[in-house]
Amino acid sequence: MNGYAGKLLFVDLSQGTLREESSSEQMARDFIGGYGIGARVLYSMMLPGTDALGPDNVLGFVTGPVTGTEANFSGRYTVVCKSPVSGTWNDASSGGFFGPELKNAGFDGIFISGTAATPVYLWIKDGKAELRDASKLWGLDAKETQKALEVETGEPKLRAALIGPAGERLALIACVMNDGHRAAGRGGAGAVMGSKKLKAIAVRGTGKVPVAQPEKVRELNAAIRENMKTAPLAEVFRSGGTGATTGGSALSGDTPVKNWGGVCVDEFTPAQAMQLDSTSSEQYKTKPYACSHCPLACGAEYLVNEGAWPVGETERPEYETLGAFGMLAGNINQEAIIRCNEICNRAGVDTISAGATIAWAIECYENEVFNRVETGGLDLKWGNAAAIVEATQALADGVGFGAILALGSQGAADKLGKGHQYLQAVRGIELPMHDPRFYPGLARTYQFDPTPARHVKGGIGFSQGGLGPEKYNPAGTGPGDVQATAFTEMCNSAGFCMFIAHAGGGDQVFPLVEAVTGFEQPSLQVAAIRILTMRHVFNVREGIQPTDLTMPPRSVGKPAQATGPNAGGTVDNEALGDNFFAALGWDRQTGKPSREGLQQLGGMDDVIRDLYG
Repeated sequence: MNGYAGKLLFVDLSQGTLREESSSEQMARDFIGGYGIGARVLYSMMLPGTDALGPDNVLGFVTGPVTGTEANFSGRYTVVCKSPVSGTWNDASSGGFFGPELKNAGFDGIFISGTAATPVYLWIKDGKAELRDASKLWGLDAKETQKALEVETGEPKLRAALIGPAGERLALIACVMNDGHRAAGRGGAGAVMGSKKLKAIAVRGTGKVPVAQPEKVRELNAAIRENMKTAPLAEVFRSGGTGATTGGSALSGDTPVKNWGGVCVDEFTPAQAMQLDSTSSEQYKTKPYACSHCPLACGAEYLVNEGAWPVGETERPEYETLGAFGMLAGNINQEAIIRCNEICNRAGVDTISAGATIAWAIECYENEVFNRVETGGLDLKWGNAAAIVEATQALADGVGFGAILALGSQGAADKLGKGHQYLQAVRGIELPMHDPRFYPGLARTYQFDPTPARHVKGGIGFSQGGLGPEKYNPAGTGPGDVQATAFTEMCNSAGFCMFIAHAGGGDQVFPLVEAVTGFEQPSLQVAAIRILTMRHVFNVREGIQPTDLTMPPRSVGKPAQATGPNAGGTVDNEALGDNFFAALGWDRQTGKPSREGLQQLGGMDDVIRDLYG
């Protein structure tokens, strides 16, 4: 099939068995790839109520059809599982080079069940897969593991998706790392991988992925590169990365401050806020970094051998990391954030959840919910950079109070039996660093997407930043919200980075998928809704209803902020949800899509039986 390697690999770690299946063309047409195929396979393989950290949770690593091809912005893969934090469907995407390497090694996806008796890693080279002992790798950090795998296999060019010590310890905010600093970060996928005693998937592939219309792909790539010349964000991200406008985002009301309770213009001067821009650490940059087949290169490698927190060779923090360890914690010391970023990357910890959990802990400490004895001596005050670094290290090491923080903010509050009033999460997943009081539509995305608290799941939110008070009026948002979500479903499932849209390539997404696969664009539009529905019904089958999904009042302006750019703004998040569900034909009380709607989409006869008998 064009755009596909043609095989899926199923691994049962309890039995130590590996089984290959040919990729189904019908499944590919219906669910495209990435979390589309991931949701279809996991729904078929798992029973509702499965323990997320038990052997029956299925952990998938899935590419999209554009992954591993020449299509621009096509370097991503997706990790899928049931989240041990939220109990919902979970997907986490990562860039770098692992996804294309897996495709070139002959597999569109890997699905792993069971639990190994002792640590193992999966080694794949040009279509041949085997399980190997990982006892010597267990305990190594993410970067050490990568190097050790290269030595052990004799393949210096291999790519690996792996966990650090945090995942081994089942830290609920552990993530899956690849290429040293790229992360499938959210929802605890690293803990699921650790629960299976799977240290890594290492791959080396020299194959090629066939495409339906190679000349058309090159033509569309050329159009993207031409559009990049005038796309404002393209130059911003190329020169300074995703964190190039962190200070401006905070001043505008986009970046949350002090665990969502503060206002940047009240707490900091513009000059102080600008200290968080990645351009403020430009002196550490040694070279740019681009993921596979990316013409933008929004990443950068750093060398930090000076200051209070020298870390040597490291990477530039992304916007979400700068926001979480910066404004959210009342901190403007970027060197401290660089150190926290390196700690998290090596341990295999999601930087959004780690920073947000520490910000939650700071607010609890400031309000005497717990004291310095309980924190193990950590003086957790707003802007205390040294304490933030120390807390991050303790979290990564799983020691003292850090072992509690490694549970995430919800897990920590439950463990301690207090602090729940300061949580800023949806079903335990900490909110990302874009504020619904600035982008109201994000409230619907954070609250009601099948994968909660994600800013990369589409919707109307990011189109609202420049609007006035009318953006808080939810009337008529449903159809546009669904359409914008469907676009993102295709981006994510096909294997694109979302920055293809920021760089002026949004109009090329569906044509590129068509040129790679040969699937007609009208069928791709339907597939996007089918994918969204498949993720959603995974949760419906788990018994999760829309009423189980709530937004922290603070994050939607309840009460409204009295000062700053978002002053007076209150988001009607429930009305946004009403509109979204109505536009999709989903029942607002039970969450069920209608029988007729499922029949029209096709490919989900088992879902109809499960939901309607």
